[in-house]
Amino acid sequence: MNQAKRAVVIGAGFGGLALAIRLQRAGVQTTLLEKRDKPGGRAYVYHDQGFTFDAGPTVITDPPALEELFSGAGKRMADYVELLPVSPFYRLCWEDGYSFDYVNDQAQLDRQIHALNPRDVAGYQRFLAYSRAVYEEGYVKLGTVPFLSFRSMIGVAPQLAKLQAWRNVYSMVTKFVENDRLRQALSFHSLLVGGNPFETSSIYALIHALERQGGVWFPRGGTGALVQGMVRLFEDLGGRLELNAEVARIELEAGRAKAVITGDGRRFDTDAVASNADVVNTYKQLLGHEERGRDEAKRLSGKRFSMSLFVIHFGLKRRHEHLQHHTVCFGPRYRELIDEIFKRETLADDFSLYLHAPCVTDPSLAPEGCASHYVLAPVPHLGTADIDWAEEGPKYRDRIFEYLERHYMPGLRGDLVTHRIFTPQDFRDELNAHLGSAFSLEPILTQSAWFRPHNRDDVIPNLYIVGAGTHPGAGVPGVVGSAKATAGLMLQDFMLTEQVG
Repeated sequence: MNQAKRAVVIGAGFGGLALAIRLQRAGVQTTLLEKRDKPGGRAYVYHDQGFTFDAGPTVITDPPALEELFSGAGKRMADYVELLPVSPFYRLCWEDGYSFDYVNDQAQLDRQIHALNPRDVAGYQRFLAYSRAVYEEGYVKLGTVPFLSFRSMIGVAPQLAKLQAWRNVYSMVTKFVENDRLRQALSFHSLLVGGNPFETSSIYALIHALERQGGVWFPRGGTGALVQGMVRLFEDLGGRLELNAEVARIELEAGRAKAVITGDGRRFDTDAVASNADVVNTYKQLLGHEERGRDEAKRLSGKRFSMSLFVIHFGLKRRHEHLQHHTVCFGPRYRELIDEIFKRETLADDFSLYLHAPCVTDPSLAPEGCASHYVLAPVPHLGTADIDWAEEGPKYRDRIFEYLERHYMPGLRGDLVTHRIFTPQDFRDELNAHLGSAFSLEPILTQSAWFRPHNRDDVIPNLYIVGAGTHPGAGVPGVVGSAKATAGLMLQDFMLTEQVG
């Protein structure tokens, strides 16, 4: 009887894959439709001249959330993908040559903090205790709970108030530590989920505890290997993945989602639809022929969206042995630069960068003796700064290469074998991301939990949302958590019970 239930999931990113796995293993015959020629969404993979380039994300945290997808199906994640530990989690660097290794070794952290400011050793311990408290309340207890009513939000309000959720991440960090560099080191994490540390709710300080709790990991073979492991699990369970299947519309009948129609005319009849596509695009394009779609798209378009990213994937003919797997390169300005990224109509003259060197952990991602890399710079989305990236992109690429060569990677341009860029216009055109935003809605307090687009639509009873645009938000743990919340609703509506790992 269970097999009679059918679901279509739109978009094979981490959220869509995790949801499809949960539905399929519970007995719902699930079809996963993906616009591009490979699964992964933002975790797309490029291959070029023997180099493997993960488009992202490359910081994998909370392995138990991933393992649960496999164990709930009676499988072992280790049979599908191998996760390798990364240490230090990040090397944080400044232009004067100072670096801080963010490791999961308290004694080593204490030594580095003491060298910056002895008083901050105790301050960091207080910050860590706070981070663990918001991790417990905001992630463990609420991260996979769908907020469908304002009453559900009111229920958790006292605890959020106790944790001073109205404060921003940076102001909370400054309560505990005095050193300016340490303040940057403990507040930049919100940028990893599209948040401005000077405006994002202090609840997002939980990311620090999340990393300390479960470590930072990288899949052998790259993030794409984790995607492939999830696809294989889904197909082993009997699920169906359709690539090159761009969805054109969601068809309604009597107010319910009835079918999904692709651009080439294929029709997928279904009992429920879940969209892992961009949330504005879902309503504006896929449901734009319906009043509900037009109304919700208009409402969502008035929200604040995260910044975008400018990404360069590049392969070098030699390795830079001094690099760590993850390097955060702080520029000369912090608050002022972030303010320009989120609010100014122009591109800043300086930048802060994230440099990925995966061959430190897995040399197989490049030909022998060579190295795959990507570097990204947070930049304004297209609604903040309508930049012509076709013209500005190559110039910006050259500025970043020159900067990396001067500060971190001597001889970079002479060693270059191949490269490609990905701009805010590509986020818009390739990923249908509203305004080219890299992380969907900005994670401010008034756009979190109940205030975020709901995991189940308020009007169409069998339309569901999964991924960065719904609760709890962006990042791999966030979108995998959203899949758990959305799956719970769908199976409840199907009157089925989810397998528990």
